[in-house]
Amino acid sequence: MHLNPRPILFSITLIAAATAGAESVDFNRDIRPILSANCFACHGPEEEGRKADLRLDTFEGATADLGGVRAIVPGEPDESELVIRIESDDPDELMPPPKTGHTLSAANKGLLRKWIEQGAGYAKHWSFVPPQKVASPQVGDDDWARGTIDHFILARLEQAGLRPAADADPYQLLRRLSLDLTGLPPTPEQADAFAADPSPEAYAAEIERLLASSEFGEHWARMWLDLARYADTKGYEKDKPRTIWRFRDWVIDALNRDMPFDEFTLHQLAGDLLPGADTEALVATAFHRNTMVNEEGGTDDEEFRVAAVKDRVDTTFQVWMGLTMGCAKCHSHKYDPLSLDDYYSSYAIFNQTEDRDRGDDFPTVPTPTAGQAQRIAELEQEVAHLQKRIETKPVGYAKAFAAWKREKREGGGAWHALGLREFKSASGVKLEQRDGGTLVAIGKKPVEDEWSL
Repeated sequence: MHLNPRPILFSITLIAAATAGAESVDFNRDIRPILSANCFACHGPEEEGRKADLRLDTFEGATADLGGVRAIVPGEPDESELVIRIESDDPDELMPPPKTGHTLSAANKGLLRKWIEQGAGYAKHWSFVPPQKVASPQVGDDDWARGTIDHFILARLEQAGLRPAADADPYQLLRRLSLDLTGLPPTPEQADAFAADPSPEAYAAEIERLLASSEFGEHWARMWLDLARYADTKGYEKDKPRTIWRFRDWVIDALNRDMPFDEFTLHQLAGDLLPGADTEALVATAFHRNTMVNEEGGTDDEEFRVAAVKDRVDTTFQVWMGLTMGCAKCHSHKYDPLSLDDYYSSYAIFNQTEDRDRGDDFPTVPTPTAGQAQRIAELEQEVAHLQKRIETKPVGYAKAFAAWKREKREGGGAWHALGLREFKSASGVKLEQRDGGTLVAIGKKPVEDEWSL
């Protein structure tokens, strides 16, 4: 799992930027953001809030004949109602309506017109399309590029009339590398050693050293624990402590062990269902025990149990699919292909947990570390040894115990009845002491009284 997400996202941005100067209008890059920000709220996938039966998020909807009028006529912007409306000077005709607070810039209007001229091609959102290999762009300085991504970087720089910055000096380079992989700067000794030999081989060795350090997992676990909404307290009202640090340590260890991402995922979502699931697999499932618990007086446990289930649905889709699933809990999503049915079908999967928003975090399971488990085993062995000593009677014990009992019995025993010298009752109850020392209350006795013996 030694993947740094920042360079990956950076490469996607650069690839898009490198092609932004092309003449053709791209739906996902140029048009979808305009429609999504200004039009989809009223003319998007949600049926209930759709205005004028017009749907602009699909080609079929946008080109449909609505009483002789079509919002988009591919290749004919002047015949397209969408262009007519966005270029109108009449506030009653203008789209988006002035009352919405949305206005299209001249550049946006120009892009929409040009897109329709070019055929109004639609495309799925890039995140729903399998990635395709893109040929490296031609650049003026092939010698500068050390890897494939460098061609895209350099192409964009050359398009802007810029040149790459000079290589960093060894001290800067190692500092950047160390901060990126571990969040910590190198020691002066490490920096001096690298500066003395800043060769590619030495740089590769520094990478391996940092990846192998425990600090690597600690640094990158912070990002994942944020996604897992990890906290050492319960969140609501009193915000009392929560003992769940074993999950934090599991994430750190998984990163440092290079656990493959598919296993990393499976353990956190269903570790308890794996064949032969061990303690560590159970610890991993605490990803979904990080929901908040409300111990405020008068709260309804079922209400907050349901809130926890919804949190699990929302978080799962946000983390692993990058989708705002939470919107679909009230209505079909306005921007993502998620329906109300999709949401509650997923809800049903998580609506089988045993927790009930209880202050004791039920159900729980002991999850000692390897060191703790060894110490527990040692203590249990010691307890068993001492118990055996207690239960083992010394030689002659039975005979000596019988003699002791006989001695006490013949000597009047060790127990003596106390003689009552004085008795007072606030309500006048009479008390007699009979043979053997028994005390007996005589007559009517009130529900409450105060006696002094």
